Amino acid sequence: MKSIGLAIGGLLVCLVGSVAAQPLPDAKTYAANPALLIDAYRHVEVSSVSDALEQLYNKRSFMSHKVHAISDGKFAGFAVTVQMDKAEGSAPSAVVPMQVVLDAAAPGSVYVMAVQDGDDIAGIGGLMATAMNARGFSGAVIDGGVRDISYLKKIAFPVYATGIVPSTSVGHYKATGNVPVTVGGVRVTPGDVIVADADGVVVIPKDIAAETLVKAQALDQTEHSMYGYIEKLRSLQEAVKRFGRL
Repeated sequence: MKSIGLAIGGLLVCLVGSVAAQPLPDAKTYAANPALLIDAYRHVEVSSVSDALEQLYNKRSFMSHKVHAISDGKFAGFAVTVQMDKAEGSAPSAVVPMQVVLDAAAPGSVYVMAVQDGDDIAGIGGLMATAMNARGFSGAVIDGGVRDISYLKKIAFPVYATGIVPSTSVGHYKATGNVPVTVGGVRVTPGDVIVADADGVVVIPKDIAAETLVKAQALDQTEHSMYGYIEKLRSLQEAVKRFGRL
């Protein structure tokens, strides 16, 4: 309900009327507007996105629990990718391709890096996070370690990774930019949609991102509607019967 105050003859008159909720865009509209698509993904729960992919496509697209929030933050964006392969004794120039990817990416991108056997290797640290933050990246997802955590938290740049380590990849790895990578057990292709929140990280293939979003929004709406119903009836079973989901 919305109250509107009108001044009539020195009197304040309140008109109360109902304002209908605006319908959400359909999949076709989202597919035609990438910025609208990503903004909408920022407002759905990652668990609903995961459920939507499973229900629509029987697809498991959530990353392993090992890839978790190191510097908190909910985000969504299109993936730019880097593959880091072992190359012991390599020149510092071997990791330049990861810098090239960073500097060429559009604002709102998500930096996705796979570090071969990288649990004890910092894929990124304060310098790279500062550059991403300055360029307007949404966040970073690293199948490997990170370092400079105090600084990452200070600048509030969200990073998901397998852990925290003080090491460096320079001299030990070579980088390849914008190729398909496997992170947390999930294949990521450049341009795929990445969503992350406290529940984890999900990858949505770009060709099904719009349809998945619409389904996730519907699941979100149903679940949020159930909370009050459960509290009122004090019965999960009755709520499941009423709404048809768990």
